[in-house]
Amino acid sequence: MRTQLLKFLILLMACFPFLSGRAQEPVVAGNNNADTTRKVHILNNTRTLTFKTIDDSTRLTIVAGDVKMRQGTALIWCDSAVLNARTNMFEAWGKVHIRDADTADIYANHLRYLGDERMAYLDGNVKLTDGKGTLTTPDLEYNMNTNLGIYKNGGRVVNEKTVLTSQEGWYYADMKDVYFKKNVRLNDPAYKINTDSMLYNTGTRSTRFIAQTRIEDTSGRVIDTKEGYYNQSTGEAYFGQRPIITDTRKRMRITGNNIIQNDSINQITGNAVIIDSAQGTTLIGGIIIQDKKTEAILATRKPLLILQQDNDSIYITADTLYSARWTDRFGVDSVVVDSITGEKRASFDPKDSTNRYFEAYSHVRIFNDSLQSVSDSLFYSLRDSVFRLYKDPVVWAQNSQITGDTILLYTKNKKADKINAFENGYMISEVEPGVYNQIKSIRIDGWFLDGSIDSVRAMGFAECIYFIQEEDSSYTGVNQSTSDIIDIYFINKELDRVVLRNDVNGTIYPANQRNPAEMKLPGFLWQEERRPKTRWVLEER
Repeated sequence: MRTQLLKFLILLMACFPFLSGRAQEPVVAGNNNADTTRKVHILNNTRTLTFKTIDDSTRLTIVAGDVKMRQGTALIWCDSAVLNARTNMFEAWGKVHIRDADTADIYANHLRYLGDERMAYLDGNVKLTDGKGTLTTPDLEYNMNTNLGIYKNGGRVVNEKTVLTSQEGWYYADMKDVYFKKNVRLNDPAYKINTDSMLYNTGTRSTRFIAQTRIEDTSGRVIDTKEGYYNQSTGEAYFGQRPIITDTRKRMRITGNNIIQNDSINQITGNAVIIDSAQGTTLIGGIIIQDKKTEAILATRKPLLILQQDNDSIYITADTLYSARWTDRFGVDSVVVDSITGEKRASFDPKDSTNRYFEAYSHVRIFNDSLQSVSDSLFYSLRDSVFRLYKDPVVWAQNSQITGDTILLYTKNKKADKINAFENGYMISEVEPGVYNQIKSIRIDGWFLDGSIDSVRAMGFAECIYFIQEEDSSYTGVNQSTSDIIDIYFINKELDRVVLRNDVNGTIYPANQRNPAEMKLPGFLWQEERRPKTRWVLEER
């Protein structure tokens, strides 16, 4: 009805121009005693008609043409408007444009404006822009005091190449913040975001997550988080409340209490976990730092590396664990000798899943059901599957202990296959408490069968002490000998026979003539107290 009345009055003004004011003082809607910042002023010459209703206290001022009005620092343009001086409100139609000082520009087909409250209700192709982002929506409620725009029937914000949509939104023009709610979608050339609630700043192009959110980028990586932020300008991001990053292309899953990102690194803190299904590894630590470009990983604060296999995974812990690509350190043409076949391999494909090595420093401990170890440092490569143990290394297999200055432990299908102990090699096997078979030489090589020691060869100034037993396990004597080479063979994890080769010299003593406690080769040290008994003790320090 109001629209029809306005059209009639405008038509009447066009037919009877003597009703129009010409070159008059600007029309003011509002109480003359009110604050001038709350009055609406008509600034330009327009066709004006004042229409009085039956109630003399109500006066409608109708303006048409290229209308320009002002309230305080805000400017308003439109094609036509009806102003109520008593209530200090007006309605405007056609090419409505509000310029709220330097804060925002708003456009619409229709405006209902409450001057005292400074509230604008706009509908019809509504557009709001703050100079950075542009909001479009069917209708908008805008508070000129707080510079807050609210939409409830769907909105779309475009900021450069980023497009955000939601069912509801609160646009804080002063701060350039937008609070999106219900069915929130963000589309950017680099990633997509789906959530229920989110904050976005058009000035800094930063996004804050305040509800369950899923982020998908073009590489196939998915981030699930409940809180955090992402700054498009700097590339910095933070995700909290145990976020999860899943990379389907690399078959990798990352989680932790908090994750901090920038263009260079991921930093995962608080029960951090990286699961690499392609390599069959799991890395756990209090803090894990990942280089996004080189994929190098550093783990501290009780880190634990798990080399997964069906029934007997290998667990490794140390003060610090580090992992990187083999080719980044040694080059694509580095030669590796296969630990099983002896075949030399070179020109390695950097994309191969075995293009990785691990290093561990200080208080290194290894556990699996068939073999355990401790050392000061460790190097392990997926290319040759060899554990290189340095500085006071010890390896245990069943009731046997092997030590040396350096130990190489070869694995096949992630099970022990061969061991080399270099310089001061020493092997001790506990027959029963206080009774030990022993071998000592410059180098000791051992071979495993199904995870158990099958045979051992000691080379270079080899010495041995072993107790001779009958089938009923009774002792008949003690053999103490030296030789260039000593070979030892086991059956069903028990000593079967000892073969001495070249320059043999030794004595067999009757069992009753030798005290087992005194039968020790030089350097004897039984270190059972250092042995990890279960994988759970690896968490202890």
